[in-house]
Amino acid sequence: MKKTGLFFGTFNPIHIGHLIIANHLAEFSDLDEVWFVVTPRSPFKAKESLLDDHHRFQMVYEAVKEYPRLLASDAEFKMDQPNYTIDTLTRLREQYGTDRVFSLILGEDNLKGFHKWKNYEAILAYYSLYVYPRISGGKIPGEFESHPSITRVDAPIMELSATFIRTQHKAGKNIRPMLPEAVWKYMDEMNFYR
Repeated sequence: MKKTGLFFGTFNPIHIGHLIIANHLAEFSDLDEVWFVVTPRSPFKAKESLLDDHHRFQMVYEAVKEYPRLLASDAEFKMDQPNYTIDTLTRLREQYGTDRVFSLILGEDNLKGFHKWKNYEAILAYYSLYVYPRISGGKIPGEFESHPSITRVDAPIMELSATFIRTQHKAGKNIRPMLPEAVWKYMDEMNFYR
C-alpha cells in the first residue's frame, strides 16, 4: 500500500518552490510519492488568469519527469468545476481502493482558511494533512493546532509565487532561475505570460 501525498494547485506555472516542497515531503516524510494535482479551477481563484489546463499539466509533467517519486496528475480534469478537494479525494479513493492511502499537502496559509473548505470535517476524519510552513498573517484556528490528522512538516520556507513570476516575466524581467529548466523552455517556446 503506497502513501501518496496530493499537492493541489493551479501551478500557473509550477516553479522551483513547488518542487522543493514536494521533494522534501517525498524524501523526508513517510510519504512514498507526491502527486501534483493540477486543478482546472480553484473555487478561490478566477479562471481568466489561468493558462489552458493541458499546458499547465504539461509544464508540471516536464518539471517532475526526472523525479521518480513526484508525479503529474490530471485527476480533476474530467470532474465538475469548480473542483472541491473532498470530491477529488472521494473519487481517487474509489478509483484506487486500498492500493493507496491519500494525504493532503498544504501550506500553513491554507490551513488558516481550511474551515471554509467544503466538508473540511470529513477531510480531517478520513485523510491526514501534511502542512508546510508559509509566512502569512492571521492565526491558525484552535481546532487545527493539535489535531491528530494534521502533521506539521519542517520543510524549507519558500516565498515564491506563480503570480510574481507571471507579473515579472510580463515586465521583461529574467525569471528563469525560479523555474525548472524544462518549464522555462516550454514557457519560452510557447511565449506564455508575456
